[in-house]
Amino acid sequence: MQWQMSSLKNGLRIITSTRSNLESVSLGVWVNTGSAYEKEAMNGISHFFEHTCFKGTKKRTALQISEEIEDVGGQMNAYTSREFTAYYAKMLKNDAELAADVICDILQNATFAEEELVKEREVVVQEIKQSIDTPDDIIFDYFQEAAFANQALGRTILGPAEKVRSFNGDTLRQYISTNYAAHNMIVCAVGNIEHDAFVKMIEQRMSNLQEKTSFIPEAQKYTGGFSIEKRDIEQAHVLLGFEGARYESKDYYPNIILSTILGGGMSSRLFQEIREKRGLVYTVYSFANSHTQTGLFGIYAGTGKQELEQLLPVVATEIKKIRQEKVSAKELERAKVQLKASMLMGLESCSSTAEILARQMLIFNRIIPVEEMVEMIENVSLEDIQNSANKIFATNPTYSLLGSIDKYASYDELKKLMEI
Repeated sequence: MQWQMSSLKNGLRIITSTRSNLESVSLGVWVNTGSAYEKEAMNGISHFFEHTCFKGTKKRTALQISEEIEDVGGQMNAYTSREFTAYYAKMLKNDAELAADVICDILQNATFAEEELVKEREVVVQEIKQSIDTPDDIIFDYFQEAAFANQALGRTILGPAEKVRSFNGDTLRQYISTNYAAHNMIVCAVGNIEHDAFVKMIEQRMSNLQEKTSFIPEAQKYTGGFSIEKRDIEQAHVLLGFEGARYESKDYYPNIILSTILGGGMSSRLFQEIREKRGLVYTVYSFANSHTQTGLFGIYAGTGKQELEQLLPVVATEIKKIRQEKVSAKELERAKVQLKASMLMGLESCSSTAEILARQMLIFNRIIPVEEMVEMIENVSLEDIQNSANKIFATNPTYSLLGSIDKYASYDELKKLMEI
């Protein structure tokens, strides 16, 4: 993967990866800020800003922002996560400068007109209500809150409706002045684009960006915990979690490979034992999420209330097995191949490549060569997997349950189930 990087005088880093055989360019701005960097009173402001900056600037109305991109067949969108916010577009190569101009415009010149804020507050409130009404969505918020209790990392990305309704233009302007600056932003373009030309486009539009932010990230500490909500629905949604690895941990790749072996696909242990052999679920999988200071390893299942009592003991048994006995060489090799294939296939997409380049620079302050990533995957041993399993599953569990429930394991019963 070939790439180039330049920095403006204010410290803004601009990365490109040129693919001259393509007709398109994927480009965007990635910002190292999100809900994990919000004060409790401001919970939801990162996501609300991501919405409202599209609602008009000093030179474009909300409609013009959409029309200018779509009139040339382009696509533009944004997302907010706990530690990142991104604004991105995909355009034909001759329209890359238009996309750059629009994105730079909304990030620096949004007007936050009150008539637009009134409408967008209710749009976001509807998004919050939709999430609450979607059990296999909202349970992940309950799970995160239990895992990282009483801290920013545990609060929702969308925020509570009452806080969203309190945000105004002054709140948003203060937010951007404290959370958006050159040092915590990356501009990246991948596709048919020339590096120096792209740097010039961005320099003309973002050279006046402030250099530094003033917010201080809150410490992130995994706690573990328990949450339950009874609802009159057909399924019980279950999440079981433990402390995982932060991005820069030596356990980062062993954790991902462990998750692949345990619940990463149809050949995984949990899928085979819980769905194929016992028919207890339709969906079961595991995941390894990393943050800058900590991580979260989780197992999700959707089951019936009659099957719930059987489910947790089976999951506990599989966890104990992977702690006590080394996985087979075949399982390890299959998981490594799956991870490498996913990574390499992702790099065939310009959008995915732009995301990878930008996030790596924000997290590690460097681009990790593909060969180095492949080597780190290959170097994971059978002992590494067992050591990671013992480290993860010895931590305080997080247990979240939502749905139609008659009987369920208490938190103390769950912890006893997990003991070796």
